[in-house]
Amino acid sequence: MRKSLVVFGLFSFVAGIVAPPAWSQTKADNRLEEAALVMNAIMQTPDRGIPQEFLHDAVCLGIIPSEKRVAFVFGANYGRGALVCRQGGNGPWGAPSMIKVGGGSYGLQVGGEATDIVFIVMSASAAEKLMRRSLKLGADISVAAGPVGRSAEGATNAHFNAGLISYSRARGLFAGMSLSGAVLKEDAKANRQLYHRNLAPRQILLSGTVAPPPSAKPLDGVLEKYLPHGGKPMTQKH
Repeated sequence: MRKSLVVFGLFSFVAGIVAPPAWSQTKADNRLEEAALVMNAIMQTPDRGIPQEFLHDAVCLGIIPSEKRVAFVFGANYGRGALVCRQGGNGPWGAPSMIKVGGGSYGLQVGGEATDIVFIVMSASAAEKLMRRSLKLGADISVAAGPVGRSAEGATNAHFNAGLISYSRARGLFAGMSLSGAVLKEDAKANRQLYHRNLAPRQILLSGTVAPPPSAKPLDGVLEKYLPHGGKPMTQKH
């Protein structure tokens, strides 16, 4: 009897080591949680944030939280974050697809400090272009530094005609920032971490069949709280 208990205990110990946990936090999960914090902070200061007109038209949103472990320097800009879209362009917010952005003439530093980047996808046609695995901002899709404030009073035709409107935030300062020249890519490795399989950006963002990972719940909550409705309808292509 005692021998059986010892064997059972040893088996349980080994099984506990070998068996993976039901869900473990990854870098991709951490980025999603940081993205939620960034969006929540921005939405709580509407007088110094993104104009409501632009937020209402948003088909997708990209959020790239700063990563202190990465050196952001001019000429070698690099960041990772998430892109989330409304299902069908104007439906509820769907599952996030992880992205990375690098290069270009823009700077991810303000006074030597890494910044958070947020961009708004303003049209269905612009969102369609973002379904590619890689594209150059300013060439493959138009982009403009966004105006700041509760309304778009200071906006120009360039803002309303741009496919993307982009912003930066550092040390509490929120300002428009052009991402022209930057290369935006799918972060396939991070998506595999989240979904445990290979999925194209279109499958994640537009199909409505991919369930968001647990770590996306805070970001989804922020978007549903502040931006429950809006966007523009788009045609899915397979």
